[in-house]
Amino acid sequence: MSLLQIGVHLKDWLTRQGMSEMLAAAIRDVTDFVIAFLLILVIYYVAKFVVLGVIRRITRRSGTTWDDALFHNRFFNKALLFVPGVLLGFAAPFTLSEFPEALSRVQLLTQIYLVFVSIATANAFLNAVYEIYQGFEISKAKPIKGYLQVFKIILIVIGIIIVISMLLNKSPLYLLGGLGAFSAVLLLIFRDPILGLVAGIQISANDMVRQGDWIVMNKSGADGVVTDISLTTVKVQNWDRTITTIPTYSLVSESFVNWRGMEESGGRRIKRSINIDMNSVKFCSQEMIDRFMHIQLVKPYVESKEKELVVYNTANSIDNTVLVNGRRQTNLGIFRAYLSAYLKNNPDIRQDMTFLVRQLQPAESGIPIEIYVFSKVQEWAKYEDIQSDIFDHLLAAIPEFDLQVFQNPSGADFRKLGLAVND
Repeated sequence: MSLLQIGVHLKDWLTRQGMSEMLAAAIRDVTDFVIAFLLILVIYYVAKFVVLGVIRRITRRSGTTWDDALFHNRFFNKALLFVPGVLLGFAAPFTLSEFPEALSRVQLLTQIYLVFVSIATANAFLNAVYEIYQGFEISKAKPIKGYLQVFKIILIVIGIIIVISMLLNKSPLYLLGGLGAFSAVLLLIFRDPILGLVAGIQISANDMVRQGDWIVMNKSGADGVVTDISLTTVKVQNWDRTITTIPTYSLVSESFVNWRGMEESGGRRIKRSINIDMNSVKFCSQEMIDRFMHIQLVKPYVESKEKELVVYNTANSIDNTVLVNGRRQTNLGIFRAYLSAYLKNNPDIRQDMTFLVRQLQPAESGIPIEIYVFSKVQEWAKYEDIQSDIFDHLLAAIPEFDLQVFQNPSGADFRKLGLAVND
């Protein structure tokens, strides 16, 4: 028995019970609408169960990723929401013919419903596009999340304009013409998205930041890896596992440090110095030269340098009884040569990048001997281990060259001094 026949039988039964023709027809139409609405819901849920089940099996068996992305982002779920809206739009004129005002309202609500379903479906499709794009290597260098968010905002704005035009029974062009008066308000409302869009274009065009880059932005307290770049914000996971959110346009208007260059170079800089007590620096005596000859790393340097100085001093008739005459080796110079040889024999140090062992400006805290080299290892923990191992060795080796590390006197030093004075 069809829906129309059910309505006819219901009307006849109500008429036989003494109800007027008009009231019986009205009750028939309302009943037809309710029954049609329930049937549409049943059809929707049955179609959803069957169609999604078939699609799920297809996506599991297929080797492509786009169908998995569409299914994962519920694109098919959103698309199936068109079914009840379209069916209700067809059924309403047949079931509410006696109620033109109610029919008009139902049709209006159905149209608004279809507009929102269209926006939701388009949003799910864009999410799937983003997920698919993230699978490509280029996504790290050219993120598109910001552009997709702009497109989503445009879709939502268009949808809102269409809905308002439906409610006011005006053309969307009429509303668009009136937006000029609200342009200042719109610019204020969408200030961050507009700035983010412009900044996103600049960031992408100039390749300033990529997802996965290590950046440092002291003003915002960010020091970690970029995990997400969107239209209005950039998320940075700091090394202490906290998350810092930075406005996208701040990366264009303010300064920050991007460590990507270091990571791509294959080396990580070690720049650290040791302060040598100036009172321990002296010319090398023959006894010291003989002792340093037994240090394998520095032996070639000491031998060649000693020959060079003997030739010079002999040629210039230098009086060797006074050490300050002529040219002499110093324990600090030999220590610098040892330090350079030690680093050149270290398998964790890159020899093809900047390699310096230099003496900086002496100050009240001694003579800084700075190491400026690059580690082959970039991983933070291992890099710190390499750096620590180098300086552990150097601090232990310094006394072998009759040198002392400069250190401000501590409380223990003052106590020893007091005990010595009392004695």
